[in-house]
Amino acid sequence: MAAATGMIDHAEVIFGDLQDVRGGGVLFALPALLMNGLLKYSDKFFKLPDGYYSLYNVFLLLGFMALARVKNIERLRYQEPGEWGRILGLDRIPEVRTLREKVSFLSVEEKNVSQWSGRLSKDWMDQNPDAAGVLYVDGHVRTYYGSKNKLPRRYVSRQKLTLRGMTDYWVNDAQGRPFFTISSAFTTGLLDILENEIVPHLVRDVPGQPDRQELKSDPYCPRFVLIFDREGYSPEFFQRMWETRIACQTYQKYPKQKWPEAEFAKYAVKMPHGEIIEMELAERGFLLGDKIWVREIHRKCRSGHQTSVLSTDFQADFTEIAAHMFSRWSQENFFKYMMENFDIDSLTGHKLYGFNETKHVVNPMYRQLDGKVRSLVGILGRKKAKFHDLQMNGSELTPKKMEQYEQKKGELREEIDFMQKELESLKKERKQTKRHIPFEELADEEQFYRIAPARKQLLDTVKMIAYRAETAMAQVLRESLGRKDDTRPLLRQIYNADIDLVPDENNKTLTVKLHRLTNPQSDRAVHLLCDHLNDTETIYPGTDFKLNFELV
Repeated sequence: MAAATGMIDHAEVIFGDLQDVRGGGVLFALPALLMNGLLKYSDKFFKLPDGYYSLYNVFLLLGFMALARVKNIERLRYQEPGEWGRILGLDRIPEVRTLREKVSFLSVEEKNVSQWSGRLSKDWMDQNPDAAGVLYVDGHVRTYYGSKNKLPRRYVSRQKLTLRGMTDYWVNDAQGRPFFTISSAFTTGLLDILENEIVPHLVRDVPGQPDRQELKSDPYCPRFVLIFDREGYSPEFFQRMWETRIACQTYQKYPKQKWPEAEFAKYAVKMPHGEIIEMELAERGFLLGDKIWVREIHRKCRSGHQTSVLSTDFQADFTEIAAHMFSRWSQENFFKYMMENFDIDSLTGHKLYGFNETKHVVNPMYRQLDGKVRSLVGILGRKKAKFHDLQMNGSELTPKKMEQYEQKKGELREEIDFMQKELESLKKERKQTKRHIPFEELADEEQFYRIAPARKQLLDTVKMIAYRAETAMAQVLRESLGRKDDTRPLLRQIYNADIDLVPDENNKTLTVKLHRLTNPQSDRAVHLLCDHLNDTETIYPGTDFKLNFELV
């Protein structure tokens, strides 16, 4: 009562001797969550008003929810508040409305959320500087299917549709672990976000970059390497990045003829996850767009298909470049896994904001003309194919049918001529129309808004912490499992398993006893995990109890 009325800061965390706590296995993730920074800077950047639930309670609950696959706050209404409260050392967790209010309060100051997320990102890079030297960048669209809010339209490649939504640009390492994400309402593309937002962030935070003297003494030494898909293909961008000694790597957007078979040789390529893959590779130098010399590496598949990779990393062995480029699937797998398990493509807020910065957007008139041109090109192609078929079959006609044939052929020729003139006119009109215009010049009916980013960034950062924690635990379990693909399903089973809680006031310990799992192999893996977790000597936040983990 005192905590609820604000007479004290918050309710005291108290653990009782409890049996069969449903879903309590998520406590096994607490050491990994804390090691990945869940509470590290929370006191510095956030503050809640006095009340029953403390700042630690809220952050721990959000972290546990992510790992237990309670994908958003609304789904908490279907959980048992008392069972979850036992995990937090409270009698119950907050109601959905209360938790929503607290998350909204924490995300009021966009600057604080951004700085908190940035500090964690820098810590993750500092902890693994080698991984931070090779970075993967890609965009992920969060689509909006409603009709009340006017969000900007964008093309969603996975659905092959133009839909309203926001785009998040993610920066990951070679193993798929995320560092940070940047949300954008504008459809200016990957290159604009890379150059104006992501690269300045990385230049500031990536550890182990060569200093000015090292860069001067070695003209081929890069600061770090950026890897992205064909959307980032641009000779001019490659050149600008290399002027600041940032190496870029992507697929060749306009591949030419295949290279001779004699140029290829087989190499044992070590992938970032440690596995060895045999690849047939060849390398050449290539002047890209008459702008910059790049390394071009071809990989030949068993079918004979060749995939071309371009890189301005002049120091790395070409097998290393191939390994990094063909590990881009790790980021795609990350998106798929996060969509299915952590709901990263949801729009978590509803508050809309306008724009105070000057940005250029696609001119609606240009988009309309471009759509007409593309549509007409498709129709014209089909008409020409039909005309060609008609010509090929005309030689076998009888004199009686020849008249009908000539009439049909003439009508089709007339249609094609008319459409070609219309196409030329549309192309000329499109050429005279500005492709991009300032945002403020958009007509009122074309104006759009953005969803306030702070709330989404706060929740996404917690999900990143949860994913990194789960990844760290998966690496421990991998040693005792036959298949590495079994690690994450086993962890999900652990997080949802029942536990017993045994506090010991005299020895200041809190023993978490996990109930046995479905098979002996899983139990052996959990024993190994318990040993690893006990070595961390983790103290439960807000108490002086050291956590012990057991399997019973």
